Amino acid sequence: MSNLFTPYQLGPVELRNRTLRSAAFEAMCPGNRPSQELFDYHTAVARGGIGMTTIAYAAVCESGLSFDTQLWMRKEIVPDLKKLTDAIHAEGAKASIQLGHCGNMTHRKTCHCMPMGASFGFNLYSPTFHRKMNKEDIEFVAKSFGEATKLCIEAGFDAVEIHAGHGYLISQFLSPYTNHRKDEFGGSLENRMRFMKMCFAEVIKAADGKIAVTAKLNTRDGFKGGQETDELIECAKVLRDMGVNAIALSGGFVSRAPMYVMRGQFPVPIFVHYFPWSQWWLKLGVLFGGKIVSPTVPFKQLFFLEDAKKFQAAMPDYPFIYVGGVTTREGADKVMDEGFPLLQMGRAVLEDTDFVNKMAADEKHCSQCEHSNFCIGRMYSKSMQCHKNCVDITPRLEKAVQRINAQNDRQERKLGYKK
Repeated sequence: MSNLFTPYQLGPVELRNRTLRSAAFEAMCPGNRPSQELFDYHTAVARGGIGMTTIAYAAVCESGLSFDTQLWMRKEIVPDLKKLTDAIHAEGAKASIQLGHCGNMTHRKTCHCMPMGASFGFNLYSPTFHRKMNKEDIEFVAKSFGEATKLCIEAGFDAVEIHAGHGYLISQFLSPYTNHRKDEFGGSLENRMRFMKMCFAEVIKAADGKIAVTAKLNTRDGFKGGQETDELIECAKVLRDMGVNAIALSGGFVSRAPMYVMRGQFPVPIFVHYFPWSQWWLKLGVLFGGKIVSPTVPFKQLFFLEDAKKFQAAMPDYPFIYVGGVTTREGADKVMDEGFPLLQMGRAVLEDTDFVNKMAADEKHCSQCEHSNFCIGRMYSKSMQCHKNCVDITPRLEKAVQRINAQNDRQERKLGYKK
């Protein structure tokens, strides 16, 4: 018998099953506050059988905003979030929210200040220069994680997931690629972990055992010169010892190896179509340099499994959450059989919010997501949607999706990822 549809105790929270909706950014929060679209989507996922759904990527303070359509945790949005968590609970699911800070991956127009990161530098994706954070900045952001956690409790969330991966701010301090500091926050791994420990200490103190605290952590950054598995296992051990209830093991660096995070092709025609002409430089940059800056990393099922198992081997009694390429009931059961107590899914429950219920009904069920990454290309300008559910899809865009799918299929068959 599969453990997939058995209850699980995550810290103080009991989940009805082992499935989690991963914190895939929805871009459904214009004005940095919840919308009806966000409400409808997450309640549909809850109704679709998920154990816990995660509202994605809420900035802990204004400087942490990377999108105009991203949540910003502040007192005034708590009532709207409470309506959302109440509705999720009414469907039998639990509600989590991912808290984070984008660090240098933003623009002054979005965060209304000079972007900042672990070190001074230039962000090609905005594009903009960013400054090195001083100690006052560091202390303020760490405390903001704690204050945001208190608001999450007030809003009725059952868990918070702290984003320490993918090249966002905590990850920027952890990775030698972005952390060139010469003070107590740079150099050795112990120093590079210092900011992470400050943020989690504030979160765990604020949570006070009332809600679960989880983390999203890389298994590796995904490129030469980035942080590797051995160091990240040490980071995981520190988080365990601090009292983090579970860690979701992901990978990749959005500003350097974005397709390592998501797999598949960088959807150039989708990005170009949806970027407004007011951002003409981004249209041109993606059109002529998108494939160079973001080379294809072919999709395969359970693509983070081998790296995740290294963490499991180093910390055999700790509950790691598997994420990455779960698209079938067979794959979900394999994750359970490998000893991971929980799993996260993103694109599968974007393409079909009833995916979990269908897996429960049919042990051979398979997601119909083709990993064209249309949803990724769209979310930078509009809400994240599968092209199958998108009302503004054009024949030209549909043809572009078909071309991308055909290219993906050829690559995956050539590599033996698909029969």
